[in-house]
Amino acid sequence: MVDITQKQSTHRTAVAQAVVKVSDVATIDAIKNGTVPKGDVLSMSKAAGFLGVKKTSDLLPDCHPLPVEFCGIEYEMQGLEIKILITVKTFYKTGVEVEAMHGASVVALTMYDMLKPIDKGVEIHHIKLLKKTGGKSDISVT
Repeated sequence: MVDITQKQSTHRTAVAQAVVKVSDVATIDAIKNGTVPKGDVLSMSKAAGFLGVKKTSDLLPDCHPLPVEFCGIEYEMQGLEIKILITVKTFYKTGVEVEAMHGASVVALTMYDMLKPIDKGVEIHHIKLLKKTGGKSDISVT
């Protein structure tokens, strides 16, 4: 693990995304109408994403445990795609980029797991960092 004992705490934010693509509009309709057999896809996936963000340091050996002071998860549905956007904030010595990307991944995997009984063509795409602020550098990717 990298030694961060001499670093200063700063306000840090990261925004990450993942995209879940389904193969049929009926899958999107089932999500919107709450008729997916495994339950409420958006709510369950959001809860899983929160856990994913909080447990990142438990699963990735070089990640520092840090105080997650905010986590927001939003969905944008367009056509056959569901874009997952996760914002994570903290005031700490190290950034939250990996937590945001890990959370986006967990949301996408939860959606995949819940949707696979009704749609064999579900795919996960574009897990990436969109923006980070705080620390030595700010990054904004579009």
